[in-house]
Amino acid sequence: MKTFPFALFILVLLLGACDNNDNEPLIYASGQNRYTLTVETTEREYYVHVPQGYTGNTATPVVLMLHGTSGNGLDMYDRSGWKEVGEMENILTVYPSSLRYCIIDSVDGQKNTTKWNVQPAEWVFCANETPRDDIKFLNAVLDNLDDRFNVDYKRVYLVGFSNGGQMSAKCSIELSDRLAAVVSNAAAFNLDTTYTPQRILPTAFQLGNKDYGPGVDGPEIPLSQIDVALTDLTYKPARVASTHIKSFGLSPNYVITGDTNTAVIATYPSLTAGSPNNYRFVFVKGLGHAYPNGENHWMKAAELHWEWLKQFSIP
Repeated sequence: MKTFPFALFILVLLLGACDNNDNEPLIYASGQNRYTLTVETTEREYYVHVPQGYTGNTATPVVLMLHGTSGNGLDMYDRSGWKEVGEMENILTVYPSSLRYCIIDSVDGQKNTTKWNVQPAEWVFCANETPRDDIKFLNAVLDNLDDRFNVDYKRVYLVGFSNGGQMSAKCSIELSDRLAAVVSNAAAFNLDTTYTPQRILPTAFQLGNKDYGPGVDGPEIPLSQIDVALTDLTYKPARVASTHIKSFGLSPNYVITGDTNTAVIATYPSLTAGSPNNYRFVFVKGLGHAYPNGENHWMKAAELHWEWLKQFSIP
């Protein structure tokens, strides 16, 4: 009889690690944890991978990974490669889910799918939809993480793919006071315009040289043509670069590094002397519309992105 309360406690731990609501105990286990919280009267979810080495005794960096259209947090948890990086580097990796909406786009017309709310974009919500504020949701996720874990609030990073890449670009403006650095993949800013970020921070945009949009792989653009892609505003990389230059105080004079057989990188330095807040455009050979994980492409993006991200922190 003396062991019963302890056994009951273990049972609660095992059950609670799977799914927690706002008012439940702050319980986690190593590996996959699913949490829910209510934002704007709607239940939202996010997944956290807790590495085996996490003890809660040390402030720990966090990386949020945002999925693309039709995906969800669990999808990115399983195939982005970030949970493996989390184990190797002993960091918390987080995978929020967007909501499902009726939308209209130029390719498929009207359809129901998951989307991050990043208007204006190349698609619109159907007239009867009430889009939710995903900046408010991600703010709530960050608050909830801070309650549950020992988070290093100066080293919180965000990565996004496709529609999640558009959302990560939006976050580089509207959540830049809480993020140390941001990487967008396969999509970023939709307009060539000027934004005013909460804080100037390092940003990156990665694109495959045969990425013509979701489900549309085209002929490879030679990586040697990166100058054209970045200076001719008829190309999206040039428009995205222009928005970064104007919004983040960058020099338009970029420096090219890398290898045209694998990937080339254009780095735009800050106009502020000594500032680490640069912008990188990474052009990847042989990559279509995918987040490369070593199986769908030779690149293991999560590993390479972490090597770049981890050098930055909020002052």
